[in-house]
Amino acid sequence: MEFAAGAIGGVCGVAVGYPLDTVKVRIQTEPKYTGIWHCVRDTYRRERVWGFYRGLSLPVCTVSLVSSVSFGTYRHCLAHVCRFRYGSADTKPAKMDITLSGFASGLVRVFLTSPTEVAKVRLQTQAQKQTQQRRPSALGPSAAPPTCPAPAVGRAPGPKYRGPLHCLASVAREEGLRGLYKGSSALLFRDGHSFATYFLSYAVLCEQLTPAGRSRPDVLGVLVAGGCAGVLAWAVATPMDVIKSRLQADGQGQRRYRGLLHCVVTSVREEGPRVLFKGLSLNCCRAFPVNMVVFVTYEAVLRLMQGLLS
Repeated sequence: MEFAAGAIGGVCGVAVGYPLDTVKVRIQTEPKYTGIWHCVRDTYRRERVWGFYRGLSLPVCTVSLVSSVSFGTYRHCLAHVCRFRYGSADTKPAKMDITLSGFASGLVRVFLTSPTEVAKVRLQTQAQKQTQQRRPSALGPSAAPPTCPAPAVGRAPGPKYRGPLHCLASVAREEGLRGLYKGSSALLFRDGHSFATYFLSYAVLCEQLTPAGRSRPDVLGVLVAGGCAGVLAWAVATPMDVIKSRLQADGQGQRRYRGLLHCVVTSVREEGPRVLFKGLSLNCCRAFPVNMVVFVTYEAVLRLMQGLLS
């Protein structure tokens, strides 16, 4: 039941948060953007509404599996920990039990999400890469007119990746299996700690928001706890999320970063420590409504299935 409820909740969450995720990735990977609204205006001016949904099809197809694994792994790890420590899976877990189970959930999902994250980041940022590549020739006022009547050479090149599956196939062909798991070290640091924070904060807030005499919070309590848990998790995750996005976008054109530590050092040296918190406010703004939807859907589906099976 936990796997199914997690899958449905995850799909609802990605439908709510994807446009802001695109803005977040572009802010983190493109130094030219001075803020959220600058990125939003620029993306809309050049690509219209479709620009905010680049690479959406792959997350929609895979998020049900990833979210299912996240919630299912968490619940099953928690049950095993409680059974091992207290002799029963129904015993109320300690905060450390919840933290360890959340951490395990974050680690497991990395193996599923890394290829899709690579494809998503490449598709979200390839419009910027094309613009940068065309800019030198477009700005040359003294360029000689072409002698050949056929304009094929001067025509702007199309996008490198035609879609998520084409992107995955291209990365695998050009960069090998390692290319599909580029940035996975940063992803491990990001998801392990953030999911430990995610599930722990949700459990603590639900306990605080549960009315006296009841075992669970009401719908409003779930909404508040889910939204706050998402904000806290992204506050922890943002520094490694910046590095992850830069490492994964680095395969387009000349490579700048040799690895996780080199990316951190180079980014901080060139843009200052604040670079590690690029997109933090956007992450938090996106996380609240997305995780409100995820958790309220998860709890509703779980209760529905428990009612049908009881």
